[in-house]
Amino acid sequence: MSVAPLRLPFVSEDRIRQISRSLDEPGWLLQQRLIAAARVAELPAEGNQLFTPYHDLRAARLAESQPYAEIKVSGDSERAELPAGASAMLAVRGDTIVARSLGPDALAAGVVIDTFGAVLRDRPELLQDILQNGRTLPADDAFSQVACALWSHGVLIHVPAGVQLDAPIVIRHDPGEAGRGVISRTLLTLGEEASVRLLEEQGPGSHPAGRLDGSVDQRRLWWGTMEAVLDDGASLEVAGLQDFAQDTVAFVNRQATLGRSARLRWALASVGGLLHKSRIDNLLVGQGSSVQQVEIGFGDEAQLFDLTSYTRHIGEDTTGDLLSKGVFSGRSRGYIKGLIEIQRTARGTDSFLGEFSMLLARKARSVTIPSLEIDQPDVRRASHASSVAPIDETAIFYLMSRGLDRETARKTIVLGFLEPVVARIPLPEVAERLRDLLAAKWPAEAAAAAA
Repeated sequence: MSVAPLRLPFVSEDRIRQISRSLDEPGWLLQQRLIAAARVAELPAEGNQLFTPYHDLRAARLAESQPYAEIKVSGDSERAELPAGASAMLAVRGDTIVARSLGPDALAAGVVIDTFGAVLRDRPELLQDILQNGRTLPADDAFSQVACALWSHGVLIHVPAGVQLDAPIVIRHDPGEAGRGVISRTLLTLGEEASVRLLEEQGPGSHPAGRLDGSVDQRRLWWGTMEAVLDDGASLEVAGLQDFAQDTVAFVNRQATLGRSARLRWALASVGGLLHKSRIDNLLVGQGSSVQQVEIGFGDEAQLFDLTSYTRHIGEDTTGDLLSKGVFSGRSRGYIKGLIEIQRTARGTDSFLGEFSMLLARKARSVTIPSLEIDQPDVRRASHASSVAPIDETAIFYLMSRGLDRETARKTIVLGFLEPVVARIPLPEVAERLRDLLAAKWPAEAAAAAA
């Protein structure tokens, strides 16, 4: 079974040249965009044969979305106040950067947060080589290549070698108006022995939202990337909270390339939107590099969460610990898919992939597809596990024997199932907001079903 290439009316050479002219880009960057567009025309929308039965974009109605061609910068963006406990912040609302500010510690350390255009003009050595090699996004993925071809908003976050920021950098996204779309790239580079935490919030925004029943006239579109390059010994923690409005379609690519002894932790939670499709690529290149990844999705009504991860062990003695969880009620669906690849050079690998879903309603659906490709027998561990099931009745019975009523027991089990991501959110008020969002997703009909 094969999936046809994406057919998007806004992917055209004329539009790409228009975006490039508006951003006053060098010729090599325009050429990179055109190469990406050619890939979009040729690549299947899903290239992994294991995953092709679980690819569904019918709710997206992409032909009706009009992406912004240019991102503006608000005149008072640099006067925005930092969130409490943050070292720096960038906020984008629709087609405008509304806040960009660095705290005193980040400024003193030489941290850079700026648009691609400004960096290529003022400090091209930070960005040009990385962009020109074209390796920060998977060339075999059509969705990442759409972002590469059509981004109008590109931001570099650069943390110099040896810099260690205790307070997180906060990035906030609002997709803007219905019928419009943001296509963006975020590139994060960490020098040797640098250490930083990053919190990415994708919120519902201030514009009125449509409904999840598919009757809304227009969709919002958010199409974005996070591309991380970690030099030797660097450490990065990324926490993400996606709470888009109910009429939003989101496509997210995250890729990280790790040098020797580099360490990466992902903690990602998705609760909003009509359709959320994400792909994470972890490239463990350097000896002794490691990744820990926890991702959750909580769907209700007609939501669809399509969560995919690829972890490629390339260097020796690399470690991967990957866990994806979903909870689905109403008519929602969850596709949780993953691949661990252990290349011939990756002796001493230790890797685990777990994918687990809970179903809270008879019409909810989920599949979990963990897979392994092993080309090096000399490994410490290479394993996976998965399940799709309703809440464990034994666990319900145990909590009821401790005094909880049945519905409280069910809710406690589900929220505890998702807590590993919540606990990794670096700002306490955001962690509490996520707990509130998860609790609010608890279906009203669940009480009747459990009675």
